[in-house]
Amino acid sequence: MQNNGTQESSHKKCVNLELAKRGNLVLLRHGQTAWSVSGQHTGRTDLPLTDVGMQQACDAGERLREAFPQGFDPDCVLVSPLRRAQQTAQLAGYVTYEICRSALEWDYGGAEGRTRGDIAALSGVDAWDVWKHGPQVLPSHMISDGQEVLPNGEAVDIHRTSGESLQEVSDRTQKIIDAAMPQLAQGRNVLVVAHAHVLRILTARWLGVNPDFARLLRLDTAHYSVLGEYKGDNVIVHWNC
Repeated sequence: MQNNGTQESSHKKCVNLELAKRGNLVLLRHGQTAWSVSGQHTGRTDLPLTDVGMQQACDAGERLREAFPQGFDPDCVLVSPLRRAQQTAQLAGYVTYEICRSALEWDYGGAEGRTRGDIAALSGVDAWDVWKHGPQVLPSHMISDGQEVLPNGEAVDIHRTSGESLQEVSDRTQKIIDAAMPQLAQGRNVLVVAHAHVLRILTARWLGVNPDFARLLRLDTAHYSVLGEYKGDNVIVHWNC
């Protein structure tokens, strides 16, 4: 009969073998921007972090280092090309990473840079909702470029297209998962630094459920979540940490 010490050692070995089967996919939303405060839809417009957002990113890095003291290899850090995501990655302590265009935020089309109230007034769609209606129902007169001056005095260009459907975003997130899978299969953790909607939709894709499930997942600025595997199923390990 094994003594308690031997049993404990055997259990630890089993746990380690289980963990080594596949790494975790860690999702970090960027820090606060001027538009996350104002409620304007922020898709492809290249906003910087606010001062609060920069501090949030630093704090997120501390939490991640506590949760993942082994860190992430440079080829295991995938970052959206938009400035707010890159700033967040750098301030969190991950200065070497790979740009992942598939991690761009949802293209909101005519909704870009506008609040829900603005959109309802301009479109005539009562209580317009990106999850329910999508940007592609918005009238063509809303597809116009513009410029806005942020509270910090910086002028940002706003480019509006016909937008993406929810299904198109979901299909795009599969490319992120595919890019991460070789490292995950080696038991390595992969960090994705991106945006609220695209990361929530990626999570639904990971779980194999309908993409509109993502609307039920709250992900705050500069908070992270962990996706993994449990008994052969893709699961949420931690959320909005």
